[in-house]
Amino acid sequence: QVQLVESGGGLVQAGGSLRLSCAASGSIVSINAMGWYRQAPGQQRELVAIITSGGSTNYVDSVKGRFTISRDNAKNTVYLQMNSLKPEDTAVYYCNAHVVVGMPYRYLEPWGQGTLVTVSS
Repeated sequence: QVQLVESGGGLVQAGGSLRLSCAASGSIVSINAMGWYRQAPGQQRELVAIITSGGSTNYVDSVKGRFTISRDNAKNTVYLQMNSLKPEDTAVYYCNAHVVVGMPYRYLEPWGQGTLVTVSS
């Protein structure tokens, strides 16, 4: 199995910064795409950012220019650097990964438990 553990959430004032981390552990052969999602109270979970194994990235329009997703393949970890935070960024942030595990080889898409980001005005 694969476990994803997020960290780095907390309370920050508008305009501040946080860096989220998500570390994958388990019988991992490789990790392909990794992504960050968020869910605000009463809202649907939305995709925030994705990074592929080749380093290509995509972001939801509302965070472009403020958030940066990156990964450290040696540590099986994905990061989300969040700058210029706004109250509307308040949500539980979840990481997701497309993971190949073995033996036998199989493809999993685990989710982390979430980390809360609260941005005050």
